[in-house]
Amino acid sequence: MSSRSRYTSPVHAGARMVAQRGMLKPLVWRLVTVTVLGEEHLKGLNRPFVIVSNHASHLDAPLILGSLPRKLARYVAAGAAADYFFDVWWRKGLTSLFFNAFPVDRTGLRGRHGLATSLLDDGVPLLLFPEGTRSRTGEMAAFKPGAAALCISRDVPCLPVAIVGASDAMPYGQNWPTRGRMPVFVSFGEPMWAEDGETVAQFSERISKEVRGLIDYATTYRANQR
Repeated sequence: MSSRSRYTSPVHAGARMVAQRGMLKPLVWRLVTVTVLGEEHLKGLNRPFVIVSNHASHLDAPLILGSLPRKLARYVAAGAAADYFFDVWWRKGLTSLFFNAFPVDRTGLRGRHGLATSLLDDGVPLLLFPEGTRSRTGEMAAFKPGAAALCISRDVPCLPVAIVGASDAMPYGQNWPTRGRMPVFVSFGEPMWAEDGETVAQFSERISKEVRGLIDYATTYRANQR
């Protein structure tokens, strides 16, 4: 079996769906109250694509994957910090099982860009957090350009996503969600394509602005529900 075959294997995908939908999603959805916004933007989306989201909690990847329709989530490979999730065998095994994870350098995609492009060429959607690490304050940091570069180089769309409330439900440094099923919101935006002549930096900035807009929308929605 080649080094990339586990990402595209129907057998692995089936086992991953059992783990994600049979164990991980029910657990997370019992610990927090999840509201999904913008599901209409997922209609007509075909793989491969690059999911881009803000990142403030270990809940973020389970929330995004659990909120996607099964047919879109089935082969998604999540970028995970190489120096943390791939440093010991058991953590590597769990992230591979639940998230189809591939290693990403915390500074971006340096040294792993070849794997990311190869996965997109194989039809595998990617989930990336361009801030490079979780926010310690809950505020979104500047995006690194790796995700935008992948979209442009492989001519695939970016699916912008905003997570609101996860940093309150499970703050940085906390190993388990706060009691009380705190509200969290997953807000999907419309798929974005790089425009003709648009540079990587320009596209990355446009994606960042879209995610910030989705954060504002979900924040307003949350305020109106109280």
